[in-house]
Amino acid sequence: MVCNGQDRILVIACGAIALELVRVQKANEWHHLDFQCLPPELHNHPDQLPAAVEAKIKAAAGSYRKIFIAFADCGTSGRLDAVLDRYGIERIPGAHCYEFLAGSEVFEALATAEPGSFYLTDFLARHFERIVIRPLRLDTNPELRDSYFGNYRRLVYLSQQQDDALLGAARQAAERLGLDFEHIHCGFGELESGLANFVAAASDG
Repeated sequence: MVCNGQDRILVIACGAIALELVRVQKANEWHHLDFQCLPPELHNHPDQLPAAVEAKIKAAAGSYRKIFIAFADCGTSGRLDAVLDRYGIERIPGAHCYEFLAGSEVFEALATAEPGSFYLTDFLARHFERIVIRPLRLDTNPELRDSYFGNYRRLVYLSQQQDDALLGAARQAAERLGLDFEHIHCGFGELESGLANFVAAASDG
C-alpha cells in the first residue's frame, strides 16, 4: 500500500545508519516511512546535534502524521531529549549507536568486561579513514595515536552485515591503532525492534 501526505511517518536519522534503516524498512515492508538523514560528522560536534534535529522537526511540521528520531543521546548529555520532550517525539533508547546496535545487554557486558574498548560499526569500518583518522590528524601526525588511544585496550567491531571486506577493514583499523581485535556480529540489534515498536504504536494511533 502506498501512503500519502499525513499518512506517512518521518524518521530523522543519523547518516551513519542510513543503509541499516533502508534494509530494515525493506525487510519489514514499511512503505509509509520516509527518512531524512543528518551528516554523521555531527557526532564530532554533539553540541550542534540537538539544534540540527530540531530544525528537521520544524521543517517537517504539518507534513507527517508522526516523527521518530533514529538517534541515541549521542553525547548530547540530555540536550537532545530536552528538544524532543518539547515536541512529544520519541527516539531510540540508549546512549549511542553502539548500544542500540549491539543491544543494551550485550553492550553492557562488553563495557563491563573491558572499559577500554573502542567500537566500530559497519559504517565506521567502511569510512574509518574519513571519520576517525583524518579528523584526528593521524594521517599527518601518527605520533598522536598513543595520546588519543593510549588508554584503550581493544577494538570491538559490531557488525551489521557478514562482509569479509568490512571485517578485514576493521582488523586493519585495530592494527593501525595498536589494539586487540574482537568481532561480534549483531545485525540490527535494537534499531529494528525500536523502530518496529514505534511503527506499531503509530499505526494503532
